[in-house]
Amino acid sequence: MLRHCAGVSRRVCGGSRSYSQDVEEAAAVYVHWPYCEKRCTYCNFNKYIARSDNEDAVRSCLVREARTLIQLSQVRRVTSVFFGGGTPSLASPSTIGAVLEEISKYASLPQDAEISLEANPTSLGESRLQGFRDAGVNRLSVGVQSLDDGDLLLLGRTHTASDALRTVEEARRIFPGRTSVDVMFGLPGQNLASWHSTLHRILEHCDDHVSLYQLTLERGTLMFKWKEKAQVTFPDQELTAQMYEDARSILRGAGFRQYEVSNFARNGAVSTHNLSYWLGKQYIGIGPGAHGRFIVRTDQGKRRQARIQTLEPEPWMKEVMSNGHGTRKVTELSDYEILSELLVLGLRTDIGVSHKVRKCRDYTDDMTELPIHRT
Repeated sequence: MLRHCAGVSRRVCGGSRSYSQDVEEAAAVYVHWPYCEKRCTYCNFNKYIARSDNEDAVRSCLVREARTLIQLSQVRRVTSVFFGGGTPSLASPSTIGAVLEEISKYASLPQDAEISLEANPTSLGESRLQGFRDAGVNRLSVGVQSLDDGDLLLLGRTHTASDALRTVEEARRIFPGRTSVDVMFGLPGQNLASWHSTLHRILEHCDDHVSLYQLTLERGTLMFKWKEKAQVTFPDQELTAQMYEDARSILRGAGFRQYEVSNFARNGAVSTHNLSYWLGKQYIGIGPGAHGRFIVRTDQGKRRQARIQTLEPEPWMKEVMSNGHGTRKVTELSDYEILSELLVLGLRTDIGVSHKVRKCRDYTDDMTELPIHRT
């Protein structure tokens, strides 16, 4: 089956190859778009100011790296794709479609696979949203962050509260039941009353998924410098803890299930992509600075690897053009490291970690099981 979208076609059934269930290997795919319109005052993510002259080159490298790493991992089925950043909504829908089409050439990408895109309100309009939908995106994560214009100005965001609400409304029309909003707390000058007001306004407009993030002060950011110079006042630890507990209560009262530390869903709108991380499943990282965890099989057996792509876009592109991928660091994970990741990530979820023996043939040939005991 071919879907024709934004000038490209996406093969959603993975081509003519067929694989028996017992040998099928699955993974999520993360695609990093490294560019933003500007750097926010609190952000230390791997992002760069957007250039208008190099999207074709970036697209070509994303496509090539996707092909290389999917072939290397021998993954047969892709369960979800997440376009993050940066601001991937600055990319054209044709770029998103080209990456999805390439993925589907080398692995089965089911029709109902979750395809998410992070978006900032000022990088979207209704026609652009429809373009992403036509390219294959079926879930949108909108970076609302706050509904107070003063907060947004302090955070260095390029949108206003009205921009955010308009975008959420348009997104819900095009991605009904699959629009998520990101909201931050612990902001300078924020108190319980203003936080409660933000949450209740969010609930008046949101869909079925909300992500809550506490502001963290990262060294090297403008916000960190303001804190060092005492130019702004932040809520103390006790207040931010109360904000979090109140948010949990308010969201539960609105029918949301807290399925992970920062994530809430109702009507079954859990993010299957993010859940893949927390449950220790395979994921392939594509793009500058992307991280991945997947199993590489050799004549000597199989071993789960942690992989990090080159951070800066220009060096990354040179490596992709030369080698087919921009992997900067590969670490074969030890049994202890695998166990540690499974425990730490699993305990973030409401599923938790079972006390029963966890079979680990999916991770390595050397370790047959992980003994997890009740206390």
